Amino acid sequence: MRVPGRRSPSEKLGDMVESQIRRRGIVDPRVLDAMRSVPRDRFVPAKLRHAAFRDGALPIGHGATISQPYIVALMTSALEIDRDGLRVLEVGTGSGYQAAVLAECGCEVFSIERVEALYDRTRALLSDLGYADRVHVRLGDGSRGWPEAAPFDRVIVTAAAAAVPSALREQLAPNGSIIAPVGDERGQVIRRYRLEDGRWTASDLEGARFVPLIEDARPETR
Repeated sequence: MRVPGRRSPSEKLGDMVESQIRRRGIVDPRVLDAMRSVPRDRFVPAKLRHAAFRDGALPIGHGATISQPYIVALMTSALEIDRDGLRVLEVGTGSGYQAAVLAECGCEVFSIERVEALYDRTRALLSDLGYADRVHVRLGDGSRGWPEAAPFDRVIVTAAAAAVPSALREQLAPNGSIIAPVGDERGQVIRRYRLEDGRWTASDLEGARFVPLIEDARPETR
């Protein structure tokens, strides 16, 4: 029985999309529908589920965060997903929320997470929610990409670096694009790189604050 005056998670999702995303100028119907469909509260720690739909990032453990809903929508919209079946490389699986949104947009997602505890937890969650056939998760150093699955139509990076690693550029398909936060603790900007007719162009989208992209030498074992 529903408690009078208490909104359901689906109602909270609808309010989140309307007030935090659509009203800020994100109008891509794929993105809006995906953000209404993915149960954001399932991707945050149980003790923070009361705050899952708020306008801000939340900690998920191991120094990682689930990004603000608007930032997830902005970066997804910037990928310009114009058809089903786009192959997207995601660097930094984290909570899995961004990957699930991409899957709901019709993408096949290849996501890399370097923290083993997050990798184990998130892979299980994505499977429980029915995304296992659309989101492939790997443990490893995301800065090296996923060479054997390349090329990718799109690349999205959810951690900040001074520049996009060269391996990610090399694994992008012709006429593809990369969305990544660029900068350091003093300032970051979400930037879109396009590879068009063999030439790179770049445009800044919005200021942001992401955890740093960490490169390591651990072999990708799973």
